[in-house]
Amino acid sequence: MKTGLIILLSLFSLSISGQGNWTKVETTNEANKRHENAFVELGGKYYLLGGRGIKPVNVFNPKSNTWKSLSKPPLEIHHFQAVVVKDEIWIAGAMTGKYPNERPLDHILIYHPESDSWKEGPQLPADRLRGSCGVVLQGNYLIMIAGIYDGHNGDHKTWVDAYNIKTKEWEVWPDAPRPRDHFAAVLINKKIVCAGGRLTSKSTGQVFQLTIKEVDIFDLKTKTWTTAKANLPTGRAGASSVAYKGKVVVIGGESKQKPAHNQVEAFDVKTGEWETWSPLLQGRHGTQAFVYKGKIVISAGSGNQGGGPELSSIEEFIK
Repeated sequence: MKTGLIILLSLFSLSISGQGNWTKVETTNEANKRHENAFVELGGKYYLLGGRGIKPVNVFNPKSNTWKSLSKPPLEIHHFQAVVVKDEIWIAGAMTGKYPNERPLDHILIYHPESDSWKEGPQLPADRLRGSCGVVLQGNYLIMIAGIYDGHNGDHKTWVDAYNIKTKEWEVWPDAPRPRDHFAAVLINKKIVCAGGRLTSKSTGQVFQLTIKEVDIFDLKTKTWTTAKANLPTGRAGASSVAYKGKVVVIGGESKQKPAHNQVEAFDVKTGEWETWSPLLQGRHGTQAFVYKGKIVISAGSGNQGGGPELSSIEEFIK
């Protein structure tokens, strides 16, 4: 009797913790497989940009479920979180070069979808370069948080730099409570939430192990940092994160296990609590997600720890 009761309780626990549903989007053709890339929505179309190697921009039309290839970037760009600025896609805090000695770009790179063209944007402060950082857009400010300077070897940063698009000036804001790289920052309720990531350190043989579970929150009104009481339940880096239904949703990622994570966990900024949501159909890391028409959309990434297999499939989540 006790065994049966335990099984029933376990099933009940799973049913209430698994929220929402992921579905695979069937496409008429395939995008370039890639990882350590960006994935954003602009004007009702989905854009895959960057990743290891020099690959063309792929644009997806959800009305026809068709991919189209566009121009290639002027150089290899990877490990960045892209943001949409009006009718352009801005890439700040990207890295270029080969593992493990990647180097950060010294400028923002801008892609203009309408003209399918690239241009060099504002220069980054020369003494504050890094890649694999969290990037969000709030009003006129593009905000870069944390990151790593020396590719996958080390030199992690706590820096916060904000570029005022209107005045074209950089501002130094208060440092984050701890360094982290390989994470995505999320803007929600005038706060920036930093969840997941790691301290990548190939120089000490710890590329995947040093994941960060603490959740740091920056209040844009007071420009102060706090750390949430509840840690990220599943420690992982390279996850995609979005604001959805009033929560910060952390999707996929990688750690010391071989398969990429399929876990999806949601953080309620008001209550400070985490929920377990339905897992990805395909575990993946090293890509980006966004919210469009009430759904979370994710594509590309790597299906295992490290660089492969590279993916091109699209999944959508609705709750």
